[in-house]
Formats: sequence, structure tokens, C-alpha cells
Amino acid sequence: MRISTLAVISCFKRGVLILPKHSQPTMSKALQRRETISGYSFLAPSLIFFVGFVIIPMFICIFLSLTDANMHAGTTIFIGFSNFAKLFKDEVFLDALWNTFVIVVVSVPATCAFSLWVSSAIYKMHSVPRSLFRIIFYLPVVTGSVAVTAVWNWMYDNYTGIFNTVLKGIGLIDKNINWLGDSKFALGCIILILFTTSVGQPIVLYVSALGNVDQSLVEAAQVDGATNLQVFWKIKWPQIMPTTLYILVITTINSFQCFALIQLLTKGGAGTNTVMYHIYFTAFKLTEQRGHFGYANAMGVVLAIAIGLLSALQFKLAKEK
Repeated sequence: MRISTLAVISCFKRGVLILPKHSQPTMSKALQRRETISGYSFLAPSLIFFVGFVIIPMFICIFLSLTDANMHAGTTIFIGFSNFAKLFKDEVFLDALWNTFVIVVVSVPATCAFSLWVSSAIYKMHSVPRSLFRIIFYLPVVTGSVAVTAVWNWMYDNYTGIFNTVLKGIGLIDKNINWLGDSKFALGCIILILFTTSVGQPIVLYVSALGNVDQSLVEAAQVDGATNLQVFWKIKWPQIMPTTLYILVITTINSFQCFALIQLLTKGGAGTNTVMYHIYFTAFKLTEQRGHFGYANAMGVVLAIAIGLLSALQFKLAKEK
């Protein structure tokens, strides 16, 4: 096959040169083998870590969920799906599962909506104030959970906490409220802390995504008389959908795995018990009774299935949009 001079010149003008298939350089098998070995060598550390600390423990968890395993027991007896049958008759587990779903249903939409609102307000700012806002909102993410929890614990304190002091000062309450000890307020307090520590990363991601929106489409829509809401819904929203999907999935997983706040503040009391805390409590606090370690692994399997199903639903809904 011959290539005409005019075709070559045309391709050079456009910055590309397409050669016939037989004219393209081929890589030798030895070079291909060396590149394959190099690629897998770079991948090996992460792959070993993933297999050793994710895949293998996952299969161990599934196996133990089908046994009566106990940290103090000398033998492990296979009992099939007895742990799972027992789970859905366990009122404590069902309450923990309900509390977990409440946390997810409330915190995930609130986190995404607030993050998008803040990002829409700051992404057009000058680089200095925009960076300042991102630092302020991201600071709780990089701050240790123990330090954050200690501050919130002081704010919720029955006697010297800032919430009781302010509310009494403006006359909204007559006596101090036991925020973390009253079942009417405790779960809401946990959700508030989780919300404030979860918005940092979504804000940073949304600011970046909004900055990459095709401005020519935005300007064309504005020239045609589109309102700000129409511009956002028809042009910006579809372009930031991949970022939104990522934020939804990551925030959902983090909400399902809420543990540190419960452990440090309420220890599962006052109606704040979650599946993650109940797994820990069952596996490591009740090991003097036979069967609890396998039972805790069964809870972990159920939690993983719930996270997987909800994430799949989010992917499906996002694709339909």
C-alpha cells in the first residue's frame, strides 16, 4: 500500500501521521516480556498487600461466619448458616442495623448536598480565598479522630459544654440536656459529628470538578437565555456526575463503617449502637461465651452485602441520569 504525498502533508498539518498497519513498528517478544515483567514488578507490592490484607481476610471472614469460632475455643465447628438465621432474630443486631441505616440515609445526602452547595459558592473565587476555604473544611479530615471526638465531647458536656451554655444563655432551654446520654438526641449528635468530618473531601473534589466544566457550553447556554439553575442542571450536573458517584459511594461506605465516634463517645448506649460497633463488641467483649467470634463475622458478611447492594444501586441510578 502506498501513501500519497498529499495525504502525508495533510496528516502533518493536523498533527497526526497514520501509517499502514504493516508499516507500524512492532515490538519484539523479548521487549514485550521485559515490559510485562517490569509492570508486574511495580504492581507486586500493592497486589501482595491487597491479597494479604483484603482478599484472604475476606474469605477467612466468610468461612468463620459459618462456624461457631471463639477466640478461646480450641476447636472450630462448622454450623452452616445458623449464625445468619440467628442474626435476623437478634433484636440487638436489628436495632444496630436500623441505626446504621438511619446514619447512612441522613448523613450521605446531607454531606453531598452541602458539599456541592459550598463548592458552587467558592470555586469561582480567587485562588487565595478558595484555598483558604478548602483548608478550613478539609482540616477535620486530616485531624485525628480522637482529637476531633475530644473537642465534640467537650461541646456536648452536660455541665460545661458550649451547646448547653449557649442554649441556656439565649433562653431556648431551662435545664442542661444530656446530649450523648439521651436517646432522643444521641444519634443525631453522632450524625452531626460524622457530617462535619465528612464534607472536607467532597468539597475539594467538587471544586476541582466544577473547575473542569466546559465553559463554552455554559456561555452558550447563558447567551441563549438559560437561568443559573438551568445551566447547572443541564450542563454542569451531567459533567460532574462521575465525581458525584464517587462521593456517594465513598461517603456511604464511611457512614456504614461508623465506629470510632461510637466507641469514644457512647459505647453503643443511648440508642447509638451500630453494626460496626456491635461486631467489635460481640467479637472482643463477649468471647467468654462460645460462638461469638463466628457470630461477629456473620454480621460483617451481612454488612458487606448491604454496602455492596447499596453501592450497586447508586451506580445504576447514576447511569440512568
